[in-house]
Amino acid sequence: MLAFGKGEVDAGNFRLKIVHVETGRNFYGGAQQVIWLIQGLAGQGCESALVCPAGARIAAIAREAGIDVINIPCAGEHDFTFPFRLHGYLVRVKPDIVHCHGRRGADFPGGWGAKTAGVPAVVSRRVDNPESPAAAWLRYRPFSKVIAVSQNVASALARSRVSNSRVAVIRDAVDINAVNPDADRSRLRRFGVNDDSFAIAVVAQLIKRKGHRFLLDVLPALVAEHPHIKVVFFGVGGRESELRLLVARLGITDVVHFAGFCSDLDDYLGAFDLLVHPAEKEGLGVAMLKAAAVKLPVIAFDIAGSREAVQHLKTGILVPHTDLRELQLAIGTLCEEADIRAELGANGRERMQLEFNVETMAECHARVYEEIASG
Repeated sequence: MLAFGKGEVDAGNFRLKIVHVETGRNFYGGAQQVIWLIQGLAGQGCESALVCPAGARIAAIAREAGIDVINIPCAGEHDFTFPFRLHGYLVRVKPDIVHCHGRRGADFPGGWGAKTAGVPAVVSRRVDNPESPAAAWLRYRPFSKVIAVSQNVASALARSRVSNSRVAVIRDAVDINAVNPDADRSRLRRFGVNDDSFAIAVVAQLIKRKGHRFLLDVLPALVAEHPHIKVVFFGVGGRESELRLLVARLGITDVVHFAGFCSDLDDYLGAFDLLVHPAEKEGLGVAMLKAAAVKLPVIAFDIAGSREAVQHLKTGILVPHTDLRELQLAIGTLCEEADIRAELGANGRERMQLEFNVETMAECHARVYEEIASG
């Protein structure tokens, strides 16, 4: 047996102490991945603790899941006092690895908090936004490894000249036991969805790159052909007022419902008929993975991240980027063809079980931790 720090490693049996840092306020897909990763790591022999601000939604969810939570204030990526607070905690507990998640102070400030405490750190990169080589060099300098949640994100890192040797691709996953593919349809009545409605879910922050406006642009014509269509937007964001005005201008206020953030969405996402994800840019897209897990077909634009989440004509339909005619045609087709929806949905759930399971994701992370901790 090889001992290092407080962790122990032998052939497939190791024990590491990991501190996860997630400083986002809301419980979006990235935060959900942190919870599932920590739970999966327990099966890999890793002990985990979560650092997050006291007001973050993930704090209560993590405690309910039995995860150790340490509240350290963080006001965002420009909070230059956060690294000092994190440093003090890390010096006391002496973990083997710090894993920084998200970008609201958890990455660059969190990395320097770990580095000054003498603890090796990794960071998860979830988005494919372009970065200059200089900005990437500065952002990722404190980290031993950058974990890309998709090959698309890894390609973005390569364009920013982050060395391939410093990047590990570990795709996001879905705990299929935590989502309900047989949800009660009556749960959707609070959103204006009746039993005879064709219910479309859109699960994304209300921000420009998520592309809600493209779906809204085709809805009037779709509703003219399929009057039973109902659309529910789940999420919050700075574009909400603009989107509400667009809905009113298009005369579809009785078609679109703004549900905000719903912490219990996993319980009834499976009661919808279709997920539409019209994002212009996407790292991978946890919402699309969750939809597949509950047997929902997915329609998305044919962009790099969505291409990894959706198999065209097998688990959903990929539409040429911003092609509104094709988007309308795809939605209309699945609205009419229940058998095709059922086949795409069944294929999607099977794919999540085989290729996007939490156990595999956790095992891959544990290997990265082991490699770094053992030097």
